[in-house]
Amino acid sequence: MARQNVFLDLGFPKHEAAVMLMRCDLAQEIRQWLKKRHLSQAAGADILGISAPRINEIVKNRVEKVSVDYLLGLCAKAGISVTVKLAA
Repeated sequence: MARQNVFLDLGFPKHEAAVMLMRCDLAQEIRQWLKKRHLSQAAGADILGISAPRINEIVKNRVEKVSVDYLLGLCAKAGISVTVKLAA
């Protein structure tokens, strides 16, 4: 069964909705990484080599402001394993 995509319900075109959902999933992994390690946003930003405002965008799920590539890079820096599953 296919996973629901709220961005489709909000009227995004299918391709944009898929990218937005992927951004949300990656941002969620970064938020969980911060939480599991009991890191503040400032500490997480230092570890990842980014600014505090940038990590705040991720924590607040403002995913339209960051690219999938950028989020993948942050996951790699944090040691978060990412797997992409393709489906028709």
